[in-house]
Amino acid sequence: MLHALGALVNGQVRLWRADSRTLRLAGGLDPGWSLPLPAGAGFADTAGGKAWLQPVPGAPGVWLEVADGEPEDLKRTAQRAAPVVGALLESERQRAHVAEELAGRYEEIDLLYAISEILGRTVRLEEAAEIIVREVSAVVGARRASIMVYEEASQTLRTVAARGFAADGLVAVEVDDDCSVAARVFREQRIITYDPTNPDSVAPECGDTRGYRGDSFISVPICYGAPGTGLRCVGVINLTDRIGGDRFTLDDRKLVSAVANQIGAAVENARLVDRDLQQQRLQRELELAHDLQLKLLPSPSVLQGDAEVAAQCLPADSVGGDFYTFTRLGRGRVGVMLGDVSSHGFSAALIMALVMAAAGIHAAAEATPDETLTALLDSLSTELAKTEMHLSVFYGVLDPHTARLSYASAGHPHAFRITPTGLPERLEATAPPLGLAAIGTIQRRQVPWDRGSDLLVLWTDGLVDALNEAGEPYGEQRLLDRILSHRTGTTESIVRAVLDDTEAFGVKPTDDRTLLVMRI
Repeated sequence: MLHALGALVNGQVRLWRADSRTLRLAGGLDPGWSLPLPAGAGFADTAGGKAWLQPVPGAPGVWLEVADGEPEDLKRTAQRAAPVVGALLESERQRAHVAEELAGRYEEIDLLYAISEILGRTVRLEEAAEIIVREVSAVVGARRASIMVYEEASQTLRTVAARGFAADGLVAVEVDDDCSVAARVFREQRIITYDPTNPDSVAPECGDTRGYRGDSFISVPICYGAPGTGLRCVGVINLTDRIGGDRFTLDDRKLVSAVANQIGAAVENARLVDRDLQQQRLQRELELAHDLQLKLLPSPSVLQGDAEVAAQCLPADSVGGDFYTFTRLGRGRVGVMLGDVSSHGFSAALIMALVMAAAGIHAAAEATPDETLTALLDSLSTELAKTEMHLSVFYGVLDPHTARLSYASAGHPHAFRITPTGLPERLEATAPPLGLAAIGTIQRRQVPWDRGSDLLVLWTDGLVDALNEAGEPYGEQRLLDRILSHRTGTTESIVRAVLDDTEAFGVKPTDDRTLLVMRI
């Protein structure tokens, strides 16, 4: 720097530092002599000739010498160069200070870097927390340390990692516990420290019930704020029993705070990963439940040779409350049942499974339809009363020899006989829905049946009540018109035509949808 400055002013430039009564060379070409300490800026006679000495601003005891030039040029050059030299010396001093401070805080910097690495490669919160507690307590010098995480469901702080004591079996701390330092830190979202050597430090409330061996402690909130959201507390990190003196410094507090900020992001990341895994597991379980429920419904091949049947059940959720079943009753007779449990989802699916199991038993007894539904009601009455649910159900027996359909309908309005020509014939309900009907009130009816031509059509209300984007329901008449236009086709083609039409209509189903078409 001095060499470049000398070339710039076309002269000799040196730096001197005051030492008692003399100036000793601090920078520049060594002339082989020293100078007496001047009283102030001005000319000095040196062994090399006339020179101007100028104190460097901001650098006490440092002088700038400019020589080998005209006196007025020497003075003007020194006065202009001194502030520049002072600024350069100040910059160098600050750089040296920062380097010294960084060297002194190497362990802390290394800790923060190590924690970043830990959090970057570790998904499980407990595993990361154990490593962090060990590393932080080692750098800060705490014999005992812990990380507590907020559990929203129980409104408590749970210890997920500890050093110096066992975390297993510890009771979670309620966040509204006034005697818990950690709970206060969480609620107030601020650092709480205690130093018994500091007269201004306030002791924790409710006495020392924490069981610490030392008196001094530091407890720091672990907070996290996602982009666009406010900062919220997700846990607390605690340290106590400091090695080499029971007192945590301001630097310790800053370090733990920096670590807490990193842990906050890790806690949220671990929770998101855990939530995602739970959702994936739930989705797999829902898919399994969906597959299992559909397997409860019989295949049309069960009636091969006795009847032609097609059916489709579409739950609104993964599982639902709609069901159907059919049974061979001997001598060409066929029993068919379709029902709709009030509500949908898992609760309806459980009732549906119970109905399917009971229906298989009672239908096989070859009782009349009204007796079958009465026995079904008797089997389910306790469960229906307990769950406050009910179900509409149609059960009919088609007999090709007598050319009749004998049926009982517990509040199920969506049952029709479709002949090759003419209008649809509604099969009226013969009792209220099961769960609302009383034992002994279910009646039976009979209607004539043309073998090979008449259709039995059953569906649930989710099919006709489904709305399109304009809020218009698909409706019963639209469904019947579609069936009438395809009534001479196969049962499979009729079901497919109706379902294709609902899709084209743009329905947005909110309830289970089931359609069954049978020809005997």
